[in-house]
Amino acid sequence: MTDPCIICVAITGSLPTKDNNPAVPITIAEQLESTQEAFEAGATIAHCHVRDHAGKPTSDPDRFAALKEGLEKHCPGLIVQLSTGGRSGAGQARGGMLPLRPDMASLSVGSNNFPTRVYENPPDLVDWLAQEMLDHDVKPEIEAFDLSHILKAHQMWKAGQIRDRPYVQFVMGVRNAMPADREVFDYYIYTVKRLFGQDAPWCAAGIGPNQIVLNEWAIGAGGHARTGLEDNVRLDRDRLAPSNAALVRRAARIAERHGRPVATWRQARQILGLRMPEAA
Repeated sequence: MTDPCIICVAITGSLPTKDNNPAVPITIAEQLESTQEAFEAGATIAHCHVRDHAGKPTSDPDRFAALKEGLEKHCPGLIVQLSTGGRSGAGQARGGMLPLRPDMASLSVGSNNFPTRVYENPPDLVDWLAQEMLDHDVKPEIEAFDLSHILKAHQMWKAGQIRDRPYVQFVMGVRNAMPADREVFDYYIYTVKRLFGQDAPWCAAGIGPNQIVLNEWAIGAGGHARTGLEDNVRLDRDRLAPSNAALVRRAARIAERHGRPVATWRQARQILGLRMPEAA
């Protein structure tokens, strides 16, 4: 394979703390520095959460605005993807940053179990978030924690709730949700290609020690890869990851081994059908 591989870096998330790994970037300044290093290592999508003054997850649009502005200044061309995840807020507060018009935003289209609670994505909220993304020209990344979420994304696409062909990310390894199962993974790929076309781009994310497993599977199967300290704070059983960039470099080495170049930001935008920055 010679198709470029997009590397997404999930820089912070809602759960990891500096007690888990001192390299986890919490403040806006730390996130900017960590993301710039990851961008220079080959990441072309930054999946972003923000924290409040106490380090707790929040959906505060002002904090998202500051992060987005800094990323666009220091990482020109980087695809900024803001999270509408449920750990950072409730109800429509989860989409309060969408008027900022980031390139992308995460969209979970169904509910599932998480380690200690239910990750609730009720249909009316999913519909509202999708409409907000349409209104503000934000491309959703469908976070599929279950096969039904891929089918729901197809239904929404056919109904016009998602404008462009959906970009689906398989999330595997969350405790109490879908484990990292190779046969299920292969069926996910089959389903995406059946519903959205043989050339439909897709991505995969593995949680904890499954991160490197899913990087291998996705890159080897022609998909795109997500890495970063949100999903996994370790390089291996014995070593903490020193940075987001270290995890990006690891994914880049896997791509090299499979004969796939790491996508530039221009290639990533072309693959995903995203607008080019005005200064490009």
